[in-house]
Amino acid sequence: MSFKQYFLHYPESLQTQILQLIEHDESLVNYFQNKYPKAHEIKSDKLLFDYSYDFKQRFLKNTPRMDSVAYKKQSDLVKNALGTHTFKRQQHGGKLKAKHHIAIAGQLRTAPEALLRCLVVHELAHFKELDHNKAFYQLCCHMAPDYHQLELDLRLFLVLEQKQLSFYE
Repeated sequence: MSFKQYFLHYPESLQTQILQLIEHDESLVNYFQNKYPKAHEIKSDKLLFDYSYDFKQRFLKNTPRMDSVAYKKQSDLVKNALGTHTFKRQQHGGKLKAKHHIAIAGQLRTAPEALLRCLVVHELAHFKELDHNKAFYQLCCHMAPDYHQLELDLRLFLVLEQKQLSFYE
């Protein structure tokens, strides 16, 4: 199975290092055991909502409220993304109501907290920036200074999961 598609936008030299790490299952497992020894404790949708809400209140106070945050099966998410932010406007009487929903892939129930944080930050950044542009990534880095490293590790976590090497429960 080729995992190269997860890392195409990284520099060629980094891709080479990543693919070498992936080829040796033991090295990949050791990387995660050393860097992220345990999974987070945020297992329910309510805890996930509270976790996300704390980030929103800390960094995005003046944005619209979140209506829901929940774990979903990956196949339910758009284009097999790990997370989605949906924004829906509804006319209700004379008022225009907006609803913001965040869905996080269910496989992240057993991920390390830092990787869940990366995805929550990513989806919250869509409250202000719809596109993945420079301002979007600056906002992500404002909320999680190590965002780019976490995004890379999140991609490696997907490989760990797909190779059925995950030791997180």
